[in-house]
Amino acid sequence: TCYEGIVSNIKYIMFMMHQTIVVVEDDKSIRDMYVWKLKLSGFKVEGAENGEDGLEKIEQFKPELILLDIRMPVMSGDLMLEKLRATDWGSSIRVIILTNLTKDEAPQKLRFLNIDRYVIKAHYSPEQVLDIVNEVLGIKVNS
Repeated sequence: TCYEGIVSNIKYIMFMMHQTIVVVEDDKSIRDMYVWKLKLSGFKVEGAENGEDGLEKIEQFKPELILLDIRMPVMSGDLMLEKLRATDWGSSIRVIILTNLTKDEAPQKLRFLNIDRYVIKAHYSPEQVLDIVNEVLGIKVNS
């Protein structure tokens, strides 16, 4: 019935409002675009401009997922992830690498740091990245 569909949508929105994502990206326009896109989709989102800022935000907000660039000033994404994985609170947070480096160009240690997906920014639209986020978080979106 129509009522069941409305209840299902309300449950979905309430679930999404409890899903937190931290976007760690040094390029402000790219960071802002993903923060905006994810917020419009119902997620609670925080942005960070480098790995050092990212670690602080991640410890503060305890997200379910991190979108992480690799090449950034102050602290690179791979170093941030290495430090994150060494903590009790950050050892199992889901991570999507979002970069323009090919896998061959990326630091080899990423292979050992429990990454959920490796996404090359130039190859995916923001909508496709949102689909990957939903997939990694196990969220089924009604089409």
